[in-house]
Amino acid sequence: MLPRVAAGCFAALLLVWPARSGLDSGTLDAFSPAAAVVAPADNLVADAARIEPDAKKAEQIQPATDDDAPARTAALEPPTGAPPPVAEPFGLDAVPVTRGDVATKWSGVEAEIRTGNEILARCRDDFARCPAAARSFLDIVAEGRVQTGRARIGVINRAVNLAIQPERDPAHWRAPLDTLSWGRGDCKDYAIAKYVALTAAGVAAQDVKLVIVRNLAAGEYHAVVVVRDEGSWIVLDNRWLTLVEDVAMPKVIPLFVLDGEGVRQFAPALTAIRLAAAPASL
Repeated sequence: MLPRVAAGCFAALLLVWPARSGLDSGTLDAFSPAAAVVAPADNLVADAARIEPDAKKAEQIQPATDDDAPARTAALEPPTGAPPPVAEPFGLDAVPVTRGDVATKWSGVEAEIRTGNEILARCRDDFARCPAAARSFLDIVAEGRVQTGRARIGVINRAVNLAIQPERDPAHWRAPLDTLSWGRGDCKDYAIAKYVALTAAGVAAQDVKLVIVRNLAAGEYHAVVVVRDEGSWIVLDNRWLTLVEDVAMPKVIPLFVLDGEGVRQFAPALTAIRLAAAPASL
C-alpha cells in the first residue's frame, strides 16, 4: 500500500481553499461549481472554441516502422474502431464549461502533452538518446500494452503510483514527462500521467477521463482518473492500488470531468442529490 498523499491535495491543484488555508481566497470563486460559467445551448460550439482553439487534443504517436525500433515505442499505436456511446462517470450528466481556472489549466496541460508526444516520437528514431523520463514513460506504457481489460488498467495504475513520490505542488499541472523528470507530484500529476499512459497503451480515448471530486470522507478536493471497462467506470487513485468502481464510492462527489473534448461540469443539482443520499460513513 502506498503512503497517503497529504490531505487537501486538490487544494494545491486549484488553489481553491480560502485564505485561512494559506492560499488565495480569490481563486475559490473560479473553482466553485456555483460560479462556473456554463455555455448556453446555442453558443456551445463558439464557446468551446475559445477554451480549446484549433480543437487541441493530445496527438496520437504512431508506432515505429523500423524493425530495430524498441518494442516500447509500439505501445503508442492509437486504438482503432468506432467509439461506443459515451456515458459520464458517476451516473451524472455534465455540461461544457467555457471559462475559468480549470479550463485554462487543462488547456495548458494538453499543450504540454503534445510537446511530450513529440519527444516520444523522436525516441522512436533514436532511442539511445531518449531522455530518461521518456524511457520511463514508455516502459509504463509497454507494460500496460501487453495486458487487456482490468489487468491493463491495474498495471498502469500501479506503475504510475510507484514511479512518483507524493509531494504537494500548488503551482503547476504537469504533463507526464515533466512529472517523471521531477519524480514527485500531487494527485493531479498522478492523474494526468495515468490519463496519457492509458490512452497510449490502447484504451480508447472516450473511455478515459480525469475527474475533479470532493472527497467527503477526507474533507478535501482531489483528482482521480476514471476508466470505463465493460460498461463500468473504474476509479484510479494515487493513494491506493485497488481498482474501485464509481458506484462503490458514494461519498465522492464529482465536480468536473476533463478529457480530449475539454472541460465539463457535473450538474450541481444532481451532485447535491448525490450528497444528500450519501451514507454517514463509507
